[in-house]
Amino acid sequence: MGTSSEPSPSRVTVRRSQRSTRRLPRRAALGRRSFDTTLRTLDRLAASGAQVGVHVVDLDSGEEVLLGDDHVTLPIAGLGIVPLLIEVAVGFADGTLEPFEIIERSSLDPVTTAGTWRHLKAPALPLCDLAVLAAATGDPLASNALLERVTHEKVRARIESLGLTRTALLDRYRDQRGPDDAPRLAVGSARELARLFSELVNTRVVDPAVSAQVSEWLSLNHDLSLVASATGLDPFAHDNDAHGVLFVNKTGREAGIRAEAGVLAGPRAGISYALIVAFDDLSIMHRLRVHDAFRVLGVELMEYAF
Repeated sequence: MGTSSEPSPSRVTVRRSQRSTRRLPRRAALGRRSFDTTLRTLDRLAASGAQVGVHVVDLDSGEEVLLGDDHVTLPIAGLGIVPLLIEVAVGFADGTLEPFEIIERSSLDPVTTAGTWRHLKAPALPLCDLAVLAAATGDPLASNALLERVTHEKVRARIESLGLTRTALLDRYRDQRGPDDAPRLAVGSARELARLFSELVNTRVVDPAVSAQVSEWLSLNHDLSLVASATGLDPFAHDNDAHGVLFVNKTGREAGIRAEAGVLAGPRAGISYALIVAFDDLSIMHRLRVHDAFRVLGVELMEYAF
């Protein structure tokens, strides 16, 4: 594993942070020692040609526990709607958006590749329900409806106000992207996304009410198949776990893209994390290797927190 601060384009160097030389508390030191398997797994992915960005930070101390090309901007797919949800929560809080305003599905361009709302009989839903659908199931039509209502301009302004310089929601969901469309739904860096989730659970995004609302929506996320697969949580009912696991996350998936950011807290520690992998989806084995890397990180995050 290389140690250069300027890794070659073909190989991402994943490393632990060495910013602090102070003696660590037991729980943090234990967590630091436990990421060796993740380091090896991500290094192998990077050596095979994948682009990897990872950032793990301790919620209590702010100590950066695991770093790897966390400054690099990569496609993040549906993970990029988190700033949209923040802007919707701000609108609900300040009265510029009416939570029960009804949006007709027929007013939206169809998206037929994924989603729940397209299968429902209800032809219209209120904004508050659309926010739940977008957060819990990544529903493309619900996300597009929210984006159309709040506008791209406001989401861009919100991203800037949050100090995110490498994160952007570029477009809406589409079945096909033409030459005049943005090439990706969204982009971001692991560092910014991990820090954003840390700020959310620490109630520092806009204000405590907005942070709590967005965190509540994200706590309903059904996609626990990547990092979260190691938690043992029920994908459909994990916002009040009997074993004291606090977990909030959002995933993103496109062809050749897997991304996840979230917060995991247990009795020993709380951590915010983001992992983004861009890879050649040439076979099921290529995809499974990427998914395995997310699960390995999840196991070691659990060891850190518990």
